[in-house]
Amino acid sequence: MLVPAAFATIVAMIVLWPGRVHLTTGAPANSAGVRALGTVAAVSEQACPAGTPAAQRCGTAAVEVTSGPGANTQTTVDLPQGPGAPELDPGDKIVLLYAPDAVPGGKSYVVTDHQRGAPMAWLLGLSALAVLAFGRWRGLTSLAGLAVSFGVLLYFIIPAILKGSPPLTVAVVGSSAIMFAALYLTHGVNVHTSVAVAGTLASLVLTGVLGAVFTGAMHLTGVAGDDDSFLVTTLGNVDMRGLLLAGIVIGSLGVLDDVTVTQAATVAELADAGTPSRLELYRAASRIGRAHVASAVNTIVLAYAGSSLPLLLLIATGAQPVSQLLTGEFLAQEIMRSAVGTIGLVASVPITTALAALVADLPVARPRAKNIAETVH
Repeated sequence: MLVPAAFATIVAMIVLWPGRVHLTTGAPANSAGVRALGTVAAVSEQACPAGTPAAQRCGTAAVEVTSGPGANTQTTVDLPQGPGAPELDPGDKIVLLYAPDAVPGGKSYVVTDHQRGAPMAWLLGLSALAVLAFGRWRGLTSLAGLAVSFGVLLYFIIPAILKGSPPLTVAVVGSSAIMFAALYLTHGVNVHTSVAVAGTLASLVLTGVLGAVFTGAMHLTGVAGDDDSFLVTTLGNVDMRGLLLAGIVIGSLGVLDDVTVTQAATVAELADAGTPSRLELYRAASRIGRAHVASAVNTIVLAYAGSSLPLLLLIATGAQPVSQLLTGEFLAQEIMRSAVGTIGLVASVPITTALAALVADLPVARPRAKNIAETVH
């Protein structure tokens, strides 16, 4: 069953492979300025005008430009202002925008952000070391699977969608490729991994079908926020409803991998422990799966609430009725995404458990096989 699926995935990737995608938005490349890097040498603060918020800093900063236009020179910039503006201190490494003609008589450089490359590199390195220290060889293969996942996302899924291919088709093909590569790299080529792959594949298909049905039933367009509107304006060839479905499929893959691998391993351990029949094996593993799913569903809800906390605060302070907010395009889209993902997650447990119980090596079958071998000998 899995060999034809893997072959179809490879063929589909070859057919949909985007190659090099060239995007033209019609705007000149230098219309918004050129990026530069710098280090804050000194900060000179001054009194702010009346009515300025108390936390606001006014004044200028001397910056050593280290890369980009004007490298190895010193310039003066205004201290950033406004909500979320970077706070500058001597020694900070910052990102600049060089736009000498943006404001007549204004400064040529504007501070846009802090440089975060070095701290991020340290954090990622520590994360990799933690995985390797605990997982050892299995940790190394899991990092290889993670690299494959990023490679498929960056070199296949995103460029193919930008090129105009159907997002849902691209997401299903890309997710299948990630699933085959990541699971087999991480857990090895064996019957338990194959069971997890089969269960994940079946659940992904169910998730995609349910997403397509309820996206149409709820008349969702996929354009719910400013980012969606900007994407439609700049890239008119992207199917936004298909992009919504693609996000559902890709987002479900990570949770499904966790559940299906756990269920396959659970069935194998219970079989080794001496479970007498496949029916008893299925029932025992299903009880464990229910507890796992209950925790995973709670994790999904809390993860969404944590990432959307500013939005939830905005909703809480609004004057619109709750029913009107929940049925609006933005929240209805997120509710549909969570509900469809949850159904696929729940379905993955009985599917994977049944497949694993079907191929399990039960202790009652081992003596019989041994006796047959001895008789033949």
